[in-house]
Amino acid sequence: MELPRLYLITPPIADGADFAPALAATLAAGDAACLLLRTAARDEIDRKKIIRALAPLTQKHGVACLIADDPQLALKTDADGVHIESDGEPLKAALKSLKPNRIVGAGGLMTRDSAMTAGEAGVDYLMFGGPDGPDGSLSHANIVERVAWWAEIFNVPCIGYAHGLDCVGDLVRAGADFIALGDAVFADPRGAPAAMREFGEILARVSEPAQ
Repeated sequence: MELPRLYLITPPIADGADFAPALAATLAAGDAACLLLRTAARDEIDRKKIIRALAPLTQKHGVACLIADDPQLALKTDADGVHIESDGEPLKAALKSLKPNRIVGAGGLMTRDSAMTAGEAGVDYLMFGGPDGPDGSLSHANIVERVAWWAEIFNVPCIGYAHGLDCVGDLVRAGADFIALGDAVFADPRGAPAAMREFGEILARVSEPAQ
């Protein structure tokens, strides 16, 4: 079994310098492929400041840094790409402005048709579930079902959002290429590094052959 990689989703960040030590400790504690960097700031100058404080730190750990819903901001801050919560015009605009040099992923996909439309458009990945957007209300069972359907038929990588660490095993068995974790890591009362280590332990257990 090829195990999925980790896709981290930060909480909305108001101050990049304040968040940097926690992010560095988190990334050092486990193996992540991507980080979706979310900002609490609405002003573009403040958003740029946050991204420029954290994107190089993320990339230094060999982790791709993506930002949410703003392709031009991704270009201006030298982020690795963007995550779009849509299969419509915003996604088309992101693909046009960022491909092939940067990553474009899609979420907010409420139906199978919308997922197939996004996949056919040329995205690098699809995400089922998530902390925000129209599909944030998808239950764990819904996400597992959608991941299993996609993984069996399509080649575009899919990400399954895990509401908690106890959801990870089901998503691995469903065939997710990546597991997305947000509050399950960053809001863990033990600290994010402990959650990162537990994620690695869960993958190791799931990969063990049945006795």
